[in-house]
Amino acid sequence: MQDWRPTLYTCQGSRGLRATWAAAEAGADLDLRMLPFPPRFQAPEYLEINPLGTIPMLVDGGSKMTESCAIAHYIAVKSGADALVVGPDEPDYAQYLDFTYHADATITFPQTVYLRFARFEQGKGLEEAGHAYAKWFGKRLVKVEQRLESREFLCADRFTVADICVGYALYLANRIGLAEYLGPGVVDYLTAMTRRSGFQKALALEESASKDAGTGPAIG
Repeated sequence: MQDWRPTLYTCQGSRGLRATWAAAEAGADLDLRMLPFPPRFQAPEYLEINPLGTIPMLVDGGSKMTESCAIAHYIAVKSGADALVVGPDEPDYAQYLDFTYHADATITFPQTVYLRFARFEQGKGLEEAGHAYAKWFGKRLVKVEQRLESREFLCADRFTVADICVGYALYLANRIGLAEYLGPGVVDYLTAMTRRSGFQKALALEESASKDAGTGPAIG
């Protein structure tokens, strides 16, 4: 879409990377607003824009979105990047929706609980619970593992937003010390996803915007 430039509030390397990655793959331009992590404490003025205090948040005119997978899908559709989405007339439409939602609700969720209890709030005595969620994450990878046994991509024999959403969850696992739960097939898939020029561009864009804003990565 010509001259379309929505605003994305995010933190470097957070779930907002799904949106930045989708934009890079779609050839879309984002107005990146990088925040210190966690913004609800480090940038309290952000609560005036997003009362939840969560990131990412996409602002497009009068519309606001706060779910990273939905934002990635929205960016692809609004940009006219048809190959990145699977339509209702295609055989893998149901799987596309399923894996796109599965990425955050089932795979990323236990990682965030692990991060909170085992990394960010170790002093509260809940570290054991955090590690239990890490194991939960590992067990929930079976669906992706089985899907990739005979496939290069998750859906429709091409790279789609579903790969962006699941790919980020696996990338996050590597970053936070949960790589032990990734089987060989998943590791190969993740390697292929992170070698994509769109992913590398998204990383560079976030790093540059974060440097300009004087902020750092969400997860060290």
